[in-house]
Amino acid sequence: MSYLELRKLETHFTKHAGSLFAPRTEVIRAVDGVSLSIEKGEILGLVGESGCGKSTLSRTVMQLIPATAGEVMLAGESLTHLSHHQVRRRRLDFQMIFQDPYASLNPRMTIFTTLEEAMKQRHPQLGKAELYHKIITLMETVGLDPAVMKKYPHEFSGGQRQRIAIARALAPEPKLIIADEPVSALDVSIQSQILNLLKKLRDEFQLTMIFISHDLGVVRYIADNIAVMYQGKIVEYGEAENVFHHPQHEYTKRLLNSIPKLPASA
Repeated sequence: MSYLELRKLETHFTKHAGSLFAPRTEVIRAVDGVSLSIEKGEILGLVGESGCGKSTLSRTVMQLIPATAGEVMLAGESLTHLSHHQVRRRRLDFQMIFQDPYASLNPRMTIFTTLEEAMKQRHPQLGKAELYHKIITLMETVGLDPAVMKKYPHEFSGGQRQRIAIARALAPEPKLIIADEPVSALDVSIQSQILNLLKKLRDEFQLTMIFISHDLGVVRYIADNIAVMYQGKIVEYGEAENVFHHPQHEYTKRLLNSIPKLPASA
């Protein structure tokens, strides 16, 4: 049995259009019948251009947006039919890393308080000394100096803030991580550091991961398998190297052709 399974998942939105005297409604099929299976410990790369439905799909999996139809199965349990309270408790097992770490971190909370709050969700009984030790260990795990734990998000660089966001996602000890464009706002030199960190964390904690990006080159580096999304549908799926070298769908070929290439030397 797959650890995460999406069964004909649909997320539709109603848009009001037309004029005051001739109103009409349109249905936007942001996610349109997506079926995927992700094995435990796998990194699935979900790739596609802006507006293809990647972020809506990730938020539907996270139960932040209700599905119009279909099911999200996690370890054999349907998340789609859980109550709001049950989803909040279950969400300890699946966490999200957002594109902009500054927007996703509370500017009024120190790094210590941010990680403490997240960690207590899983272990509310932890004493101060044990909690302090676990936070130090977590910061070291993501490559942060524990000496800065009393600082605020604005005192860090973009790459450091993304490490903080990764630490916060790890704090409740999840089994599934959804990373939504986690390196697109970072310099190229920092991107590789964060990608290597995510791969290391997958191996260290046996994480299952969905890595979302519009950059097929980045996805190829980190993912075991790649799913290409276009207009709300999965149009291609396969092993990363196979998709990269033997694309079948015309849209995948266009994505590959859009990857910058170095000019041939004279």
